[in-house]
Amino acid sequence: MNIIIFFLQMGIIIGALYGAYRLGKEALITLCSIMSVLANFFVLQQIEFFGWNATSSDAFAIGTLFGLNLLQQTYGRETAKKALWISFFAMVFFVAVSQVHLLYIPGDADTSRNHFQALLSSTPRLLLASLGTFLLVQWLDLRMYGFALKRWSAISWRLRSTGCLIISQAIDTALFSALGLWGVLSDLGSIMAVSYGIKCAAILITTIGAYFFNPRLSLSGHEI
Repeated sequence: MNIIIFFLQMGIIIGALYGAYRLGKEALITLCSIMSVLANFFVLQQIEFFGWNATSSDAFAIGTLFGLNLLQQTYGRETAKKALWISFFAMVFFVAVSQVHLLYIPGDADTSRNHFQALLSSTPRLLLASLGTFLLVQWLDLRMYGFALKRWSAISWRLRSTGCLIISQAIDTALFSALGLWGVLSDLGSIMAVSYGIKCAAILITTIGAYFFNPRLSLSGHEI
C-alpha cells in the first residue's frame, strides 16, 4: 500500500511542479519553499517499504531540489540562489512560530495540545540540523548543476539534474541522519539505506515526469 501512496505522492509533486512552472518563477520559488518546510515537518514519520523502515518526506526533498535545478536552468543561477534563501527563511520562520505556538496555555476544552506537542517538540533539533544540511546540500547541488551546465551543455538538462541529485542526496542522507535523527529513530542504518534508495527512485520518477514539461515555456533561451 505504501508503494501506491508513494507513487501518488510523487505524481502530486510532479503535477505541482509543472503547474508552478507554467505560472512562472514566483510560483516555483513558493512551491520550493513549501516543500522544504514539509520535508522537515514529516521527516519523523516512519513508514515501511518492503519490510524496511524509512521516512515519509524524501519525495519533498527531491521535489525541492528538482525545482531549484529547474529554476537555474530556466531563469538563471541568481534566481535559484534567491529561491534557496527564501526556502531557508521559510524554514527558520516555521521553527520559530512552531515553538511560540507551544507556549500557549490550552483551554479546558482543548483536545489538540498533546498532538501539537508530540509533533512539534522534536522540531528544533531537526530543523537546526536540517538548516545546516539544507544550505550545504542545496549550495552543492546548485554548484554542481552550474558546472554541469557549462561543461556538458549539449546534454539534456534532465540528465544533468539527475546526476547532480543522486550525488547531493547521498550527502544529504548521511549528514542529516547523523545530525538530526541519531538517537531519535531506531535502526538508523537501514533507514539511511532505504531513504537513499527511495530518493533515487523519486529522482528517476521526477526525471521521467520532467519530459512532460513544455520546452517552449523557457524564458531564458536555455534548452529544456
